[in-house]
Amino acid sequence: MTLRLALLALSTTLSTQIAIAANSNADHTKDVSLYRRKLAEYVRAHNAYEKRAQPYWQSVTEKRSKRLAKRLHGASAKLSDYVLKQPPAYTGPPEPQAPQTLPSNIKTIPVAADFLRHAKEQFNFTPDTPQSENDYKRAYVKAALAAGLTPEQCVRIYAFESGGDGTYDVQAGLEYKKPGARAITTALGYNQLLGTNSVEMLAEAGDEFVATLHKNADAAHGSRKDALLRKIVILKKMIAFSRSVPDRWSEHARLADTPKGLGIHAVNLDVDIGPLLQVRKLLTSVEFAKAHGYVRPLSAAELEMMNLTGDGNGFDMVLMPSDMRAKVPTSNFFQRGGYERNPVASLNDTVAKLFAATNAKMDSESELVGAKNLAALFETLR
Repeated sequence: MTLRLALLALSTTLSTQIAIAANSNADHTKDVSLYRRKLAEYVRAHNAYEKRAQPYWQSVTEKRSKRLAKRLHGASAKLSDYVLKQPPAYTGPPEPQAPQTLPSNIKTIPVAADFLRHAKEQFNFTPDTPQSENDYKRAYVKAALAAGLTPEQCVRIYAFESGGDGTYDVQAGLEYKKPGARAITTALGYNQLLGTNSVEMLAEAGDEFVATLHKNADAAHGSRKDALLRKIVILKKMIAFSRSVPDRWSEHARLADTPKGLGIHAVNLDVDIGPLLQVRKLLTSVEFAKAHGYVRPLSAAELEMMNLTGDGNGFDMVLMPSDMRAKVPTSNFFQRGGYERNPVASLNDTVAKLFAATNAKMDSESELVGAKNLAALFETLR
């Protein structure tokens, strides 16, 4: 009798599990069917949008090339040299999220843990992270002052890029510790260097960084000196990799997306090397402006335009007369992907609005603790 009851219970359990599985399969089929229907609607709407968007962005690229050619011949850009319409907006349904059982096409943005893992695997490099945030800030301030950058430039750009209280390892999308926050780009640190920036900085200015580390090693003793000398050997390997392709942004971007490139990005987390890269990014823009005959110091907002959009595009905005700034859309100074990912640019859709919004954000976030600490260090160390 006991065996019969046990078999009956087992039969009931199996029947229940089969029914649950059947319902689950039915639900899954329904979810997949709904996803595919929504995906088809999205694709139709997005294809129609692309027919308007692609010609627009192609026109932006062509006009930008023509402006560059004019400037190379000493001519100034006119209003007609810019696309004066705003980019078409996508108003269709959002891209649906695939059920968990289906593979996703969404690429995961690497974060600090990934940079550190690749640095260890590819270069046997583990950054010397600062014991405190002020230790990194102090190294950053010393590097900035040595490079001739002003406190106003550095503090206000830090406030704008890091949210006013960001840490040395702050990453775009993770500035504010919100539940479910995700990285939106590889942009890292006080001045938000992309992975491509890190590769490019090593390719173009790596010898400067090596020279600074040698100088620091000469002044050090014991284990500190040994650590710096080992770091120089590793840094030279990273520089060699960064220089293994032609000195072009597209080539550096390709390297930055490899395991070695991701490992290179981890140098921003090192208290000896990271501040040098963060400062060098701004100094490159200052040198670009000077090389093109701009003699007065760049304001923080002007320098940020170059940091945000690249030297050529940012300098284009710096040179623009004020009466034109209110008429020229910001889309003229971004690559399409960067513009569509950057709500600051799309919401403040003319050059005048972008400058105003940048200054306003700098004003407000310079009042936060991190920015005030950075400003105080400038006062102490200069």
